[in-house]
Amino acid sequence: MSKPTCYSTKAFSAASASSRLGSTTIERREPTASDVQIQILYCGVCHSDLHFARNEWAFTTYPCVPGHEIVGRVTKVGSGVTRFKVGDVAAVGCLVDSCRTCPSCSKGLEQFCETGMVMTYGSADPILGGGTLGGYSQSIVVTEDFVLKVPANLNLAAAAPLLCAGITTYSPLRHWNVGPGQKVGIVGLGGLGHMGVKFARAFGAHVVLFTTSPNKTADALRLGAHEVVVSKDTAQMAAQANSFDFILDAVSADHDINAYLNLLKRDATLVLVGAPEKPLSVAAFPLIFRRRNFAGSLIGGLPETQEMLDFCGKHGITSDIEMIRMDQINEAYERMLKSDVKYRFVIDMATLS
Repeated sequence: MSKPTCYSTKAFSAASASSRLGSTTIERREPTASDVQIQILYCGVCHSDLHFARNEWAFTTYPCVPGHEIVGRVTKVGSGVTRFKVGDVAAVGCLVDSCRTCPSCSKGLEQFCETGMVMTYGSADPILGGGTLGGYSQSIVVTEDFVLKVPANLNLAAAAPLLCAGITTYSPLRHWNVGPGQKVGIVGLGGLGHMGVKFARAFGAHVVLFTTSPNKTADALRLGAHEVVVSKDTAQMAAQANSFDFILDAVSADHDINAYLNLLKRDATLVLVGAPEKPLSVAAFPLIFRRRNFAGSLIGGLPETQEMLDFCGKHGITSDIEMIRMDQINEAYERMLKSDVKYRFVIDMATLS
């Protein structure tokens, strides 16, 4: 198949695992009949972006362009596009395509595509070749089925992190039917955890935030937690034993998972959405003596991601953000490593030009 017609657009990329991100020009395909072209207005900064740029997952090809929390305005649509028109606000998350026919895709679970999802960055580009290039750029072209609608009442910059941090926490809370009458724990108050608190509260649960930092107590309560437990305090942890219906663990640093498993009721579930670098040591007894469940969750498929955005529109939920210029991204990465952000960086893409 011949290479499609392309156009050039500005972007920020990394040339190697050790280099700073800098200005570059990349090619995007001209929209085909099913494509939507989007001028990117805002792009959230996910910790995954940093991992990818620095090849910490050992699959990055360079030059790479991170970014998968994208909100923008439609500038062109293909002849077969029916859900979007020029001028519409649109969003793109972690996925830009999948096989669409496997059992997972047929159930709207494209994130578990059994022949390989196409990620917004870091996947093989099936049309242009090379790797897919993400949202640290002025423009992107995505097939209509993987473009999402943003509720009109949401602040667009603060909505951008919903495309990853939002759906990563919404999906497991919804899948495990969190709701009124349940006691739900959220472990960690970072980019993921602060969204977990907001969603669990909006679902009607009694929300307990676990943190190693006592100085986060006031913020956790402001975001919607009913209680805050300092996890380093053994007495506070012991007082919570066997009392939780569900715990969402959003911590990516090494930590004692067994301390949280001991807090679950019989048959209750702890779901890991953080991605610790090293394998966690899981003791058998906390699981088998109360038939507890230890599970994991990724993002959500396209139907659930749209459901999440609509839910956020109904309940006025967005991320707490700090806006940065594109040329501040390298400093933002260093601050992320120190957890020095409340709670998600978002790039104003107008500063790229």
